Amino acid sequence: MTGFRPPKPEPKPGGLPFWKVLPTWLRDGLAVLSDKAYRMKMGQFRFPTRRFFMLNDPPLIRQVLVERAQDFPKSDILGFMLKRLMGDSIFTSNGATWRRQRAMLNPAFEATRVRLVFDQMRFATERMIERLDTIADGSPQDIDIETTHVTADIILRTIFSETLDRERAERVFTAFNRFQEIAYGLGMWRVFRVPTFLFVARNREAERMAREIKGLLAPMIQHRLDRIAAGETPPERDFLAAMIEARDPESDEPFGFSELYEQVAMLFLAGHETSASALGWTLFLIASQPEVQTRLHEEVTTVLGEREPAFGDLRGLSYLRDVFRESLRLYPPVAFFARATAGQECMRGKDMKPGSIVFVSPWMLHRNIDAWEHPDEFDADRFQTEKGAEAARNAYLPFSMGPRVCLGAAFAQQEAALILASLIRRYRFEPVAGREPKPVARLTLRAENGIWLRIHRREAA
Repeated sequence: MTGFRPPKPEPKPGGLPFWKVLPTWLRDGLAVLSDKAYRMKMGQFRFPTRRFFMLNDPPLIRQVLVERAQDFPKSDILGFMLKRLMGDSIFTSNGATWRRQRAMLNPAFEATRVRLVFDQMRFATERMIERLDTIADGSPQDIDIETTHVTADIILRTIFSETLDRERAERVFTAFNRFQEIAYGLGMWRVFRVPTFLFVARNREAERMAREIKGLLAPMIQHRLDRIAAGETPPERDFLAAMIEARDPESDEPFGFSELYEQVAMLFLAGHETSASALGWTLFLIASQPEVQTRLHEEVTTVLGEREPAFGDLRGLSYLRDVFRESLRLYPPVAFFARATAGQECMRGKDMKPGSIVFVSPWMLHRNIDAWEHPDEFDADRFQTEKGAEAARNAYLPFSMGPRVCLGAAFAQQEAALILASLIRRYRFEPVAGREPKPVARLTLRAENGIWLRIHRREAA
């Protein structure tokens, strides 16, 4: 244990009236949490228009996400927030539509496919190293921009077998950051049953940001379909090829163009944005703890030496894996999952009407003092203890759990191990004094003011 307590928003006093809570909730989901929220098993927010329920008890969460998942479908609030970008994709759909999409997409994410795209991950990581070599002079850098660039490049290569230049990477970073800020705010107004069409300027800007991103993806999909129609042999190892080949298990029909675009948009945006968030926070945690950074460097150089990483090497990086797991515990990329009650429910004596919104928060659960020892402290070794292993089984869900567990979990963990190992072997990171990152939870958990680090090139052995 290092005793390091990374930044966490100051908890709000409990019992504040809704008109004091609402302005902060519209900007940041973490801003309304009180000290009591981290200790409770189940709570509720009371507003004049509706009530929301928050679960922070492992058995209740397992009931909602695993044992009775069909009775707690995804809330339509998330669908409303993301519809402009990804329509009715697997990320937001429910019922028969979701089951069909999941059955069609499962083969694309099998372990063999993840192994096949490893070289594409490595090529993108090498390009990232080339970019960082030009700025690794100890000057302050917002590492969020770099993590977004490399993860967007990786996801673009693994979907399309194409690369992402810096101009397009910055366009995606800017467009999605602005989109999620607007979409989150509009979604929260909808939660409180305020007509969102009243926000004309915000709706127009969200549409413009969505068009910016769609303008990057849709032509690339159409180009691939045109090549296939012309009789060309497209790349066989990427995810787009797998999604084009996917068939409905009942009708044997493929995805139509609109649905194919929606799944690609889901994979591109969810795949790179959540990974970029996780990597940015991990690098901040590493930079803030020299002893952790030294231990990681020793492990990476022992396992890899100076050669290129191979697929099997990553299994030997056990401490790096635990550092990343601890980063996901402290800063889960998706801080809140929203579910809805399909029927009348009662939990812990609280009556829940059909359509009630039920929040499951990895952020809160991962800091639950009943489940974790010293939950606000960084301790990558906790997973090797009996107490930590038990908590990881029962109170750890950075990729969700149950039938809707993240399709790309294995992909994301392999990607993170490769990027972090490559960075730690070549560079030393330091935090920038006076620029401590401030976590905010919108669609993903990001630093409101960026994650600023100093990057130093290590001397060759």
